[in-house]
Amino acid sequence: MHWPPWSSPPPPPKAGTHTTDTSPSLPPSSWSAASIPTTWSAYLDPAVLLPTAILTSTILVSARLYRLYLRRIPRAATISPSFWHKRSLFGTVTSVGDGDGFRLFHTPGGRLAGWGWFPGRRIPHGKALKDKTISIRLAGIDAPEGAHFGRPTQPGAQEALDFLTAYIQHRRVRAYVYKKDQYERAVATVYVRRWGLRRDVGYQMLRRGLATVYEAKSGAEFGALEERYRAVEGWARGKGRGIWAVKEGFESPREYKERMKGVEGKGKG
Repeated sequence: MHWPPWSSPPPPPKAGTHTTDTSPSLPPSSWSAASIPTTWSAYLDPAVLLPTAILTSTILVSARLYRLYLRRIPRAATISPSFWHKRSLFGTVTSVGDGDGFRLFHTPGGRLAGWGWFPGRRIPHGKALKDKTISIRLAGIDAPEGAHFGRPTQPGAQEALDFLTAYIQHRRVRAYVYKKDQYERAVATVYVRRWGLRRDVGYQMLRRGLATVYEAKSGAEFGALEERYRAVEGWARGKGRGIWAVKEGFESPREYKERMKGVEGKGKG
């Protein structure tokens, strides 16, 4: 009986033909087994090899780009040695500690990478910043010393701190890092956008007479800016700006620190 009933019946078999289906039946899983290549030549087929190579290369390149440009660096101690003198860090200034140092929250890729607007890419505040910021020391300059380690405040220290705070606090900056100093700070030349112009923060401190060129027997870092820094320091001194307004008894930050070390040494003796 044919089914369904309303369909046309199959045509009768022709004389001399057999109607029995003699094709071998395959087990249910034979399709998957038949689809698996049994020789290496199948894997060398360009139709297989090319997509595999493209996918593998894309994964490797993406991982390298992430490590180089999008991986967030939480502290100066975690900066790769490959960064020194070669790379820069982009981020937001979260606090200013003195006239030549501040803390930076690294935001690799900036707003293009979602920082500041994409969920999970917000800059934390307060206690949430603990162990998540890089301590930055401005390269090539030395600002007057504030009151710490039991030492009195040096004249001009508060003015330098106030200016630097107003100039970069909560702003996005780019720091070209040179090395890590003995206080686990990244020594860097730092740039900030002000009124649409890219400004060298250390240069602006020198120009206003709020710092001197950094003087040290060895280890001073300027990038390629030492000559420029010394020139602007001379200009500020000639104009009597900031700390250079003192005509008699002037003491540079370097001289102040040396004097304090001498006083403290005598006290211990």
